[in-house]
Amino acid sequence: MDSAIVHPAISIPFLFILLTFLSHGIIASAFLGINYGRIADNLPPPEKAVSLVQSIGASKVKIFDVEPSVITAFANTNIELIVGLGNQYLQQMRNPDAARTWVTNNIQPYLPATKISGIDVGNEVLTLSDSVLRISLFPAMQNVYQALVELGLEKQVIVTTTHALNILENSYPPSSGSFRQDLMGEIDSIVKFHKQTGSPFLINAYPFFVYKENPKETSLDFVLFRPSQGFADPSTNLHYDNMLLAQVDAVYNALASLDAKELAVHISETGWPSKGDNNEDGATPEFAEEYNTKLMKLVSERKGTPMRPESELNAYIFALFNEDLKPGPTSERNFGLFKPDGSPAYALQLTQPSGKDYGIGTNLTGSGMDLGFFFPTSFSPPESSKIPFYSLGKSCHIILQLLFYFFLF
Repeated sequence: MDSAIVHPAISIPFLFILLTFLSHGIIASAFLGINYGRIADNLPPPEKAVSLVQSIGASKVKIFDVEPSVITAFANTNIELIVGLGNQYLQQMRNPDAARTWVTNNIQPYLPATKISGIDVGNEVLTLSDSVLRISLFPAMQNVYQALVELGLEKQVIVTTTHALNILENSYPPSSGSFRQDLMGEIDSIVKFHKQTGSPFLINAYPFFVYKENPKETSLDFVLFRPSQGFADPSTNLHYDNMLLAQVDAVYNALASLDAKELAVHISETGWPSKGDNNEDGATPEFAEEYNTKLMKLVSERKGTPMRPESELNAYIFALFNEDLKPGPTSERNFGLFKPDGSPAYALQLTQPSGKDYGIGTNLTGSGMDLGFFFPTSFSPPESSKIPFYSLGKSCHIILQLLFYFFLF
Protein backbone atom coordinates (compact mmCIF):
# COMPACT_ATOMS: atom_id res chain seq x y z
CA MET A 1 0.00 0.00 0.00
CA ASP A 2 0.97 3.62 -0.48
CA SER A 3 2.96 4.97 2.45
CA ALA A 4 0.91 8.14 2.34
CA ILE A 5 -2.06 6.18 3.61
CA VAL A 6 -0.66 3.55 5.94
CA HIS A 7 2.23 3.67 8.32
CA PRO A 8 3.61 0.18 9.01
CA ALA A 9 6.24 1.29 11.50
CA ILE A 10 5.36 0.74 15.13
CA SER A 11 7.32 1.75 18.19
CA ILE A 12 5.31 0.36 21.11
CA PRO A 13 3.60 -2.97 21.81
CA PHE A 14 0.26 -2.91 20.10
CA LEU A 15 -2.78 -4.98 21.01
CA PHE A 16 -6.00 -5.28 19.05
CA ILE A 17 -8.82 -5.80 21.51
CA LEU A 18 -11.53 -8.04 20.08
CA LEU A 19 -14.78 -8.05 22.01
CA THR A 20 -17.37 -10.69 21.20
CA PHE A 21 -20.77 -10.66 19.54
CA LEU A 22 -23.96 -12.03 21.02
CA SER A 23 -23.65 -15.64 22.09
CA HIS A 24 -25.94 -16.74 19.27
CA GLY A 25 -23.83 -14.96 16.69
CA ILE A 26 -26.56 -12.49 15.81
CA ILE A 27 -25.46 -8.96 15.02
CA ALA A 28 -27.42 -6.43 17.06
CA SER A 29 -28.76 -3.20 15.66
CA ALA A 30 -26.33 -0.81 17.35
CA PHE A 31 -23.61 0.56 15.12
CA LEU A 32 -21.06 3.30 14.77
CA GLY A 33 -20.36 4.31 11.18
CA ILE A 34 -18.34 7.04 9.50
CA ASN A 35 -19.10 9.79 6.97
CA TYR A 36 -16.78 9.95 3.97
CA GLY A 37 -17.01 13.52 2.66
CA ARG A 38 -14.94 14.69 -0.31
CA ILE A 39 -15.15 18.48 -0.45
CA ALA A 40 -11.40 18.76 -0.87
CA ASP A 41 -8.69 18.86 -3.52
CA ASN A 42 -6.05 16.88 -1.66
CA LEU A 43 -7.72 13.59 -0.74
CA PRO A 44 -6.40 10.20 -1.79
CA PRO A 45 -8.22 8.29 -4.53
CA PRO A 46 -11.27 6.29 -3.39
CA GLU A 47 -9.42 2.96 -3.44
CA LYS A 48 -6.96 4.22 -0.85
CA ALA A 49 -9.72 5.76 1.23
CA VAL A 50 -11.46 2.38 1.25
CA SER A 51 -8.22 0.75 2.41
CA LEU A 52 -8.11 3.22 5.28
CA VAL A 53 -11.74 2.49 6.15
CA GLN A 54 -10.95 -1.22 6.16
CA SER A 55 -7.84 -0.73 8.26
CA ILE A 56 -9.89 0.81 11.06
CA GLY A 57 -12.42 -2.00 10.88
CA ALA A 58 -15.38 0.13 9.78
CA SER A 59 -18.32 -1.70 8.22
CA LYS A 60 -20.75 1.19 7.61
CA VAL A 61 -19.99 4.32 5.59
CA LYS A 62 -22.14 7.24 4.45
CA ILE A 63 -21.26 9.27 1.36
CA PHE A 64 -22.99 12.34 -0.01
CA ASP A 65 -23.39 11.55 -3.72
CA VAL A 66 -23.27 8.69 -6.20
CA GLU A 67 -19.80 9.21 -7.65
CA PRO A 68 -19.14 6.00 -9.65
CA SER A 69 -15.47 5.75 -8.71
CA VAL A 70 -16.36 5.83 -5.01
CA ILE A 71 -19.21 3.34 -5.21
CA THR A 72 -17.09 0.99 -7.31
CA ALA A 73 -14.21 1.24 -4.85
CA PHE A 74 -16.44 -0.23 -2.13
CA ALA A 75 -17.36 -3.25 -4.27
CA ASN A 76 -16.69 -6.66 -2.71
CA THR A 77 -15.68 -5.13 0.63
CA ASN A 78 -18.87 -6.02 2.54
CA ILE A 79 -18.94 -2.43 3.78
CA GLU A 80 -22.50 -1.10 3.89
CA LEU A 81 -22.84 2.14 1.98
CA ILE A 82 -25.49 4.83 2.30
CA VAL A 83 -25.37 7.10 -0.74
CA GLY A 84 -26.71 10.62 -1.08
CA LEU A 85 -29.13 12.10 -3.56
CA GLY A 86 -28.16 15.79 -3.52
CA ASN A 87 -30.53 18.67 -2.90
CA GLN A 88 -29.95 19.92 -6.44
CA TYR A 89 -31.82 16.88 -7.81
CA LEU A 90 -34.91 17.00 -5.61
CA GLN A 91 -37.13 19.05 -7.89
CA GLN A 92 -36.27 16.75 -10.78
CA MET A 93 -37.13 13.68 -8.66
CA ARG A 94 -40.73 14.84 -8.38
CA ASN A 95 -41.08 13.22 -11.79
CA PRO A 96 -41.47 9.44 -11.28
CA ASP A 97 -39.73 8.72 -14.58
CA ALA A 98 -36.71 10.80 -13.54
CA ALA A 99 -36.56 9.00 -10.19
CA ARG A 100 -36.72 5.62 -11.94
CA THR A 101 -33.92 6.65 -14.29
CA TRP A 102 -31.80 7.89 -11.38
CA VAL A 103 -32.15 4.62 -9.48
CA THR A 104 -31.58 2.56 -12.63
CA ASN A 105 -28.40 4.46 -13.45
CA ASN A 106 -26.95 5.10 -9.99
CA ILE A 107 -28.03 2.22 -7.74
CA GLN A 108 -28.98 -0.91 -9.67
CA PRO A 109 -25.72 -1.35 -11.67
CA TYR A 110 -23.58 -1.53 -8.51
CA LEU A 111 -25.64 -4.15 -6.70
CA PRO A 112 -24.87 -6.60 -5.26
CA ALA A 113 -21.08 -6.11 -5.57
CA THR A 114 -21.31 -2.85 -3.64
CA LYS A 115 -23.48 -3.25 -0.59
CA ILE A 116 -25.65 -0.14 -0.99
CA SER A 117 -28.02 -0.26 1.97
CA GLY A 118 -29.66 3.12 1.77
CA ILE A 119 -30.35 6.32 -0.17
CA ASP A 120 -30.26 9.58 1.77
CA VAL A 121 -32.57 11.86 -0.21
CA GLY A 122 -31.58 15.47 0.44
CA ASN A 123 -29.66 16.98 3.33
CA GLU A 124 -31.21 19.26 5.98
CA VAL A 125 -33.77 20.38 3.39
CA LEU A 126 -36.65 21.34 5.67
CA THR A 127 -34.65 23.96 7.55
CA LEU A 128 -33.35 25.66 4.42
CA SER A 129 -35.00 28.84 3.16
CA ASP A 130 -35.75 27.29 -0.24
CA SER A 131 -39.48 26.57 -0.35
CA VAL A 132 -39.22 24.72 -3.67
CA LEU A 133 -36.81 22.21 -2.14
CA ARG A 134 -39.05 21.79 0.87
CA ILE A 135 -42.11 20.86 -1.14
CA SER A 136 -40.01 18.63 -3.42
CA LEU A 137 -38.46 16.51 -0.66
CA PHE A 138 -41.31 14.15 0.20
CA PRO A 139 -42.39 13.50 -3.43
CA ALA A 140 -38.74 12.77 -4.26
CA MET A 141 -38.52 10.24 -1.41
CA GLN A 142 -41.75 8.59 -2.55
CA ASN A 143 -40.67 8.33 -6.17
CA VAL A 144 -37.21 7.00 -5.38
CA TYR A 145 -38.77 4.38 -3.13
CA GLN A 146 -41.32 3.42 -5.78
CA ALA A 147 -38.50 3.02 -8.30
CA LEU A 148 -36.79 0.61 -5.90
CA VAL A 149 -40.05 -1.31 -5.55
CA GLU A 150 -40.41 -1.62 -9.31
CA LEU A 151 -36.86 -2.98 -9.51
CA GLY A 152 -37.38 -5.35 -6.57
CA LEU A 153 -34.74 -3.57 -4.47
CA GLU A 154 -36.85 -2.02 -1.71
CA LYS A 155 -36.01 -4.73 0.83
CA GLN A 156 -32.27 -4.20 0.57
CA VAL A 157 -32.09 -0.43 0.01
CA ILE A 158 -33.90 1.92 2.39
CA VAL A 159 -34.92 5.49 1.59
CA THR A 160 -34.58 8.27 4.15
CA THR A 161 -33.52 11.92 4.53
CA THR A 162 -31.34 13.83 6.98
CA HIS A 163 -32.59 16.63 9.22
CA ALA A 164 -30.83 19.37 11.15
CA LEU A 165 -31.77 19.63 14.83
CA ASN A 166 -33.37 23.01 14.26
CA ILE A 167 -36.25 21.06 12.80
CA LEU A 168 -37.39 21.18 16.43
CA GLU A 169 -39.47 23.99 17.89
CA ASN A 170 -38.54 22.98 21.43
CA SER A 171 -35.78 20.69 22.63
CA TYR A 172 -35.37 21.44 26.34
CA PRO A 173 -36.20 19.58 28.39
CA PRO A 174 -36.35 16.50 26.12
CA SER A 175 -39.91 15.75 27.20
CA SER A 176 -40.98 19.03 25.59
CA GLY A 177 -39.35 18.14 22.26
CA SER A 178 -41.63 19.16 19.41
CA PHE A 179 -41.35 19.87 15.70
CA ARG A 180 -41.65 23.34 14.24
CA GLN A 181 -45.23 24.17 13.42
CA ASP A 182 -44.32 25.72 10.07
CA LEU A 183 -42.86 22.37 8.98
CA MET A 184 -45.57 20.05 10.25
CA GLY A 185 -47.10 19.36 6.85
CA GLU A 186 -43.86 18.03 5.40
CA ILE A 187 -42.74 16.32 8.60
CA ASP A 188 -46.01 14.47 9.08
CA SER A 189 -45.82 13.03 5.55
CA ILE A 190 -42.17 12.02 6.00
CA VAL A 191 -42.82 10.37 9.37
CA LYS A 192 -45.70 8.35 7.91
CA PHE A 193 -43.38 7.32 5.07
CA HIS A 194 -40.79 6.06 7.58
CA LYS A 195 -43.44 4.10 9.46
CA GLN A 196 -44.69 2.50 6.26
CA THR A 197 -41.27 1.59 4.85
CA GLY A 198 -39.38 0.85 8.07
CA SER A 199 -36.63 3.38 7.39
CA PRO A 200 -34.98 5.38 10.20
CA PHE A 201 -35.38 9.07 11.01
CA LEU A 202 -31.96 10.71 10.55
CA ILE A 203 -30.68 13.73 12.46
CA ASN A 204 -27.41 15.64 12.52
CA ALA A 205 -26.53 16.31 16.15
CA TYR A 206 -23.50 18.40 17.09
CA PRO A 207 -23.09 19.40 20.76
CA PHE A 208 -19.98 21.27 19.60
CA PHE A 209 -22.07 23.93 17.87
CA VAL A 210 -24.14 24.50 21.00
CA TYR A 211 -20.96 24.99 23.00
CA LYS A 212 -19.41 27.19 20.32
CA GLU A 213 -22.39 29.55 20.30
CA ASN A 214 -22.48 29.99 24.06
CA PRO A 215 -19.31 28.67 25.75
CA LYS A 216 -19.80 30.70 28.93
CA GLU A 217 -23.19 29.18 29.72
CA THR A 218 -22.75 25.71 28.20
CA SER A 219 -21.04 23.15 30.38
CA LEU A 220 -18.01 21.64 28.65
CA ASP A 221 -18.39 18.58 30.88
CA PHE A 222 -21.96 18.15 29.65
CA VAL A 223 -21.07 18.26 25.96
CA LEU A 224 -17.92 16.08 26.28
CA PHE A 225 -19.55 13.16 28.12
CA ARG A 226 -17.63 13.94 31.30
CA PRO A 227 -19.05 13.21 34.74
CA SER A 228 -21.40 16.10 35.42
CA GLN A 229 -24.41 17.08 37.42
CA GLY A 230 -26.48 17.15 34.27
CA PHE A 231 -30.18 17.69 34.78
CA ALA A 232 -33.38 15.83 35.48
CA ASP A 233 -36.28 16.28 33.12
CA PRO A 234 -39.04 17.67 35.37
CA SER A 235 -41.79 15.86 33.45
CA THR A 236 -40.24 12.39 33.32
CA ASN A 237 -37.63 12.50 36.13
CA LEU A 238 -35.19 11.02 33.62
CA HIS A 239 -31.63 12.16 34.22
CA TYR A 240 -29.36 13.44 31.45
CA ASP A 241 -25.61 13.68 31.96
CA ASN A 242 -24.67 14.55 28.37
CA MET A 243 -26.12 16.77 25.67
CA LEU A 244 -26.16 14.27 22.81
CA LEU A 245 -28.62 11.91 24.49
CA ALA A 246 -30.80 14.86 25.48
CA GLN A 247 -30.88 15.96 21.84
CA VAL A 248 -31.85 12.50 20.63
CA ASP A 249 -34.60 12.16 23.23
CA ALA A 250 -36.05 15.52 22.24
CA VAL A 251 -36.47 14.06 18.74
CA TYR A 252 -38.01 10.87 20.13
CA ASN A 253 -40.53 12.95 22.05
CA ALA A 254 -41.38 14.99 18.97
CA LEU A 255 -41.95 11.78 17.03
CA ALA A 256 -44.14 10.39 19.81
CA SER A 257 -46.46 13.36 19.36
CA LEU A 258 -47.01 12.14 15.79
CA ASP A 259 -47.83 8.60 16.94
CA ALA A 260 -44.37 7.43 15.88
CA LYS A 261 -42.70 6.73 19.22
CA GLU A 262 -41.33 3.41 17.96
CA LEU A 263 -39.62 4.95 14.95
CA ALA A 264 -35.83 4.50 14.99
CA VAL A 265 -33.74 7.67 15.28
CA HIS A 266 -30.20 7.44 13.89
CA ILE A 267 -27.54 10.13 14.26
CA SER A 268 -26.43 10.65 10.68
CA GLU A 269 -23.66 13.06 11.67
CA THR A 270 -21.90 13.94 14.90
CA GLY A 271 -18.34 14.86 15.68
CA TRP A 272 -15.95 17.50 16.98
CA PRO A 273 -13.38 19.62 15.10
CA SER A 274 -9.68 19.51 15.95
CA LYS A 275 -9.05 23.10 14.85
CA GLY A 276 -11.03 26.33 14.64
CA ASP A 277 -10.89 30.10 14.44
CA ASN A 278 -10.07 32.24 17.46
CA ASN A 279 -13.76 32.64 18.25
CA GLU A 280 -14.47 28.91 18.04
CA ASP A 281 -14.00 27.85 21.63
CA GLY A 282 -13.39 24.16 22.11
CA ALA A 283 -12.11 23.36 18.62
CA THR A 284 -8.93 21.56 19.70
CA PRO A 285 -7.36 18.14 19.06
CA GLU A 286 -7.71 17.29 22.74
CA PHE A 287 -11.46 17.95 22.83
CA ALA A 288 -11.99 16.24 19.47
CA GLU A 289 -10.19 13.18 20.80
CA GLU A 290 -12.24 13.24 23.99
CA TYR A 291 -15.59 13.65 22.26
CA ASN A 292 -15.13 10.93 19.66
CA THR A 293 -13.48 8.48 22.05
CA LYS A 294 -16.31 8.84 24.55
CA LEU A 295 -18.91 8.72 21.79
CA MET A 296 -17.52 5.36 20.70
CA LYS A 297 -17.60 4.10 24.26
CA LEU A 298 -21.18 5.35 24.71
CA VAL A 299 -22.39 3.52 21.61
CA SER A 300 -20.54 0.34 22.62
CA GLU A 301 -22.39 0.25 25.94
CA ARG A 302 -25.64 -0.31 24.03
CA LYS A 303 -27.75 1.42 26.68
CA GLY A 304 -29.82 3.56 24.37
CA THR A 305 -31.12 6.86 25.70
CA PRO A 306 -32.88 7.64 28.99
CA MET A 307 -36.22 7.85 27.16
CA ARG A 308 -35.54 4.84 24.93
CA PRO A 309 -33.15 2.50 26.79
CA GLU A 310 -34.26 -0.42 24.66
CA SER A 311 -33.31 1.35 21.42
CA GLU A 312 -29.56 1.20 21.01
CA LEU A 313 -27.72 4.32 19.88
CA ASN A 314 -26.78 4.38 16.20
CA ALA A 315 -24.44 7.05 14.86
CA TYR A 316 -22.12 8.05 12.03
CA ILE A 317 -19.05 10.04 13.04
CA PHE A 318 -18.27 13.06 10.91
CA ALA A 319 -15.86 12.60 9.22
CA LEU A 320 -13.20 10.36 7.74
CA PHE A 321 -10.99 13.19 6.42
CA ASN A 322 -10.41 16.87 6.98
CA GLU A 323 -11.88 18.61 3.91
CA ASP A 324 -9.96 21.70 2.83
CA LEU A 325 -12.55 23.15 0.43
CA LYS A 326 -15.52 23.27 2.78
CA PRO A 327 -16.82 26.82 3.16
CA GLY A 328 -17.36 28.55 6.47
CA PRO A 329 -15.18 28.85 9.59
CA THR A 330 -11.97 26.87 10.06
CA SER A 331 -13.74 24.22 12.13
CA GLU A 332 -15.73 23.11 9.07
CA ARG A 333 -12.50 21.95 7.43
CA ASN A 334 -11.22 20.08 10.46
CA PHE A 335 -13.77 17.49 11.52
CA GLY A 336 -11.76 14.58 10.11
CA LEU A 337 -10.40 11.70 12.12
CA PHE A 338 -7.62 11.63 9.54
CA LYS A 339 -5.57 14.08 7.54
CA PRO A 340 -5.55 13.71 3.74
CA ASP A 341 -2.28 11.75 3.89
CA GLY A 342 -3.92 9.11 6.05
CA SER A 343 -2.23 10.05 9.31
CA PRO A 344 -4.51 10.52 12.34
CA ALA A 345 -5.60 14.08 13.06
CA TYR A 346 -5.28 13.07 16.71
CA ALA A 347 -5.06 9.86 18.71
CA LEU A 348 -8.16 8.19 20.06
CA GLN A 349 -7.72 6.54 23.45
CA LEU A 350 -9.86 3.66 24.56
CA THR A 351 -9.70 1.67 27.75
CA GLN A 352 -10.23 -2.05 28.10
CA PRO A 353 -12.86 -3.14 30.66
CA SER A 354 -10.01 -3.95 33.05
CA GLY A 355 -9.11 -0.27 32.99
CA LYS A 356 -5.79 -0.73 31.21
CA ASP A 357 -5.32 1.94 28.56
CA TYR A 358 -3.63 0.65 25.43
CA GLY A 359 -3.50 4.05 23.76
CA ILE A 360 -5.50 2.81 20.79
CA GLY A 361 -9.05 2.46 19.70
CA THR A 362 -10.86 -0.82 19.89
CA ASN A 363 -13.34 -2.60 17.74
CA LEU A 364 -16.53 -1.71 19.51
CA THR A 365 -18.39 -4.93 18.86
CA GLY A 366 -18.94 -5.21 22.62
CA SER A 367 -21.56 -7.92 23.07
CA GLY A 368 -22.97 -7.57 19.61
CA MET A 369 -22.47 -4.05 18.32
CA ASP A 370 -22.33 -3.93 14.56
CA LEU A 371 -19.07 -2.11 13.99
CA GLY A 372 -15.58 -1.93 15.29
CA PHE A 373 -13.05 0.85 15.17
CA PHE A 374 -9.46 0.75 16.24
CA PHE A 375 -7.26 3.76 15.84
CA PRO A 376 -3.51 3.16 15.80
CA THR A 377 -1.43 6.30 15.95
CA SER A 378 1.02 5.15 13.29
CA PHE A 379 0.08 1.67 12.20
CA SER A 380 -2.04 -0.20 9.71
CA PRO A 381 -2.39 -3.97 10.17
CA PRO A 382 -0.86 -6.28 7.58
CA GLU A 383 -3.17 -7.36 4.82
CA SER A 384 -3.29 -10.86 6.24
CA SER A 385 -4.49 -9.56 9.60
CA LYS A 386 -7.45 -7.61 8.24
CA ILE A 387 -9.99 -10.20 9.25
CA PRO A 388 -13.65 -9.22 8.91
CA PHE A 389 -14.44 -8.53 12.57
CA TYR A 390 -18.19 -8.73 12.09
CA SER A 391 -17.95 -12.45 11.25
CA LEU A 392 -15.87 -13.57 14.19
CA GLY A 393 -17.18 -15.55 17.12
CA LYS A 394 -16.18 -15.65 20.77
CA SER A 395 -13.98 -18.71 20.28
CA CYS A 396 -11.55 -16.73 18.10
CA HIS A 397 -10.76 -14.09 20.70
CA ILE A 398 -7.51 -15.38 22.20
CA ILE A 399 -6.24 -16.85 18.94
CA LEU A 400 -6.66 -13.54 17.14
CA GLN A 401 -4.82 -11.63 19.82
CA LEU A 402 -1.91 -14.06 19.48
CA LEU A 403 -1.99 -13.70 15.71
CA PHE A 404 -1.94 -9.93 15.96
CA TYR A 405 1.06 -10.07 18.26
CA PHE A 406 2.74 -12.40 15.76
CA PHE A 407 2.28 -9.84 12.97
CA LEU A 408 3.63 -7.04 15.12
CA PHE A 409 6.83 -8.56 16.42
